[in-house]
Amino acid sequence: MSAASLLFSCSMHVGVSHPKLAAKSSVCLPNQPWNHLKPKTSFGHSGVSEKSKLSCKGDEIMWRAGALQVENAPSFSVGQKFQLDDVIEAQQFDRETLSAIFEVARSMESIESSSSRSQMLKGYLMATLFYEPSTRTRLSFESAMKRLGGDVLTTENAREFSSAAKGETLEDTIRTVEGYTDIIVMRHFESGAAKRAAATASIPVINAGDGPGQHPTQALLDVYTIEREIGKLDGIRVGLVGDLANGRTVRSLAYLLAKYEDVKIYFVSPNVVKMKDDIKEYLTSKGVEWEESGDLMEVASKCDVVYQTRIQKERFGEKIDLYEEARGKYIVNKDVLGVMQKHAVVMHPLPRLDEITVDVDSDPRAAYFRQAKNGLYIRMALLKVLLLGW
Repeated sequence: MSAASLLFSCSMHVGVSHPKLAAKSSVCLPNQPWNHLKPKTSFGHSGVSEKSKLSCKGDEIMWRAGALQVENAPSFSVGQKFQLDDVIEAQQFDRETLSAIFEVARSMESIESSSSRSQMLKGYLMATLFYEPSTRTRLSFESAMKRLGGDVLTTENAREFSSAAKGETLEDTIRTVEGYTDIIVMRHFESGAAKRAAATASIPVINAGDGPGQHPTQALLDVYTIEREIGKLDGIRVGLVGDLANGRTVRSLAYLLAKYEDVKIYFVSPNVVKMKDDIKEYLTSKGVEWEESGDLMEVASKCDVVYQTRIQKERFGEKIDLYEEARGKYIVNKDVLGVMQKHAVVMHPLPRLDEITVDVDSDPRAAYFRQAKNGLYIRMALLKVLLLGW
């Protein structure tokens, strides 16, 4: 049996010990929170060598080896490539790591559907620190933690109801919160805030959206959904529709799609919210073909995925006239479905307003609620990997 398979089975085992008890033992127990013990460089990557981590994991293997029975061992290996300390931006992932995360996510589907509650993360606390409103992201993270046996500390409107309202810096907030918890999931209104938090914290930080910057866990669940719905990621055609200038979800998704071969991306948006040049330049540098179009019907007829987004009123500030100009220009309705291919799907990060009509919901190609459910599995997988390792 490979060390990788054995490690994975140890960390997936539901009868793990409490981390505080594990910390008192001279043996490296399965639930020991490694991230608390490691120095971090800027951008949140570990300063501990993989060799030292694996040697201690080896004690864990010896401690449990007699009781283990391995089934469905993962195909990926444990190594420096899979070091994951924070989730900050889509660019940090390569194809191999994405495949590994998706494999863990599939195992989480089985855990979620089981009648018995997993205790994999028993004794761990997650803080959800949200400076902007959220429904799916915050609740799916909290559900993910609880379904794995962990507990949650939460603040829904930290911008107004935390010490940030008194002028406390983000760095001071992070230094304080990390003393209460084992992992921080943060949504912030400023682009780059998650990177600042990760550079400050000695525990894992997950970016749950930083203003118009990125939303990497949404991109992970989006790619996971595309693979499950379409059956492949290479050779696909994706239409990104709506608010592409302010949409952190489409920015992160574009970064991840660039990891795959023979992908073409169509940008369909009103002129005031066109995709920014940095994404276009990145795609070009990676050899990804992209095209801007004003014809949603034509693009929909060619694509495997029509990824619709909301025109984000909150990003326009006082420029309400520009918001009204953009809103309602591109709507996915029965007519759009009529030109789409049979295998194609409609996706949306939600919430929606009027950019997808409700009569689309009953079509089997409407994948957005399945997409939202997949967010639970991806976030369960990330919590498991960040707190317990692969």
